[in-house]
Amino acid sequence: MDLDVQESDLKGVFIIRPPTYFEDFRGEYVEIYNQTLFHKAGIEDKFIQDDISVSSRHVLRGIHGDAKTAKLVSCLVGKFYLVVVNNDPNSAQYRQWSAFTLSEKNRLQIYIPLNFGNGHLVLSEQAVFHYKQTTEYDRAGQFTLAWNDPSLEIWWPISDPILSQRDSLSKGSEDA
Repeated sequence: MDLDVQESDLKGVFIIRPPTYFEDFRGEYVEIYNQTLFHKAGIEDKFIQDDISVSSRHVLRGIHGDAKTAKLVSCLVGKFYLVVVNNDPNSAQYRQWSAFTLSEKNRLQIYIPLNFGNGHLVLSEQAVFHYKQTTEYDRAGQFTLAWNDPSLEIWWPISDPILSQRDSLSKGSEDA
């Protein structure tokens, strides 16, 4: 069995279909991570922490990232719009972004490398955002990009999301 991995428009960001998906009259079974298959596909990161966030419709969790953490993102319940931004000043794609719709129906995963930020907007009544990461969470070491930074020209499905104080105060800088 091989892992179905496709590179997105952003170099280093991958779209992944789970290695195993099975559905029958009882429900479904989804294998979201298999180290052997991921390593065979070239994604050799050592993931050391798993986190989830649960949010309601129109909650936008802002664009955060750092220079030391890679993430593997999936949607366990519901549906959300995920934006990934290249924040590596040494990259030819610096400040370029791509968007993906992840849901419990399509079961897609997105691999996000170091120096990329990600943010998501919940499209369903509720969504459970799951991510594996290669470092322990360190908010102080993160950058924040404003979700509505005019220089990024990110398209979002709505213009008035529900934001945290951190994300509503961000002005497009790389503040922690």
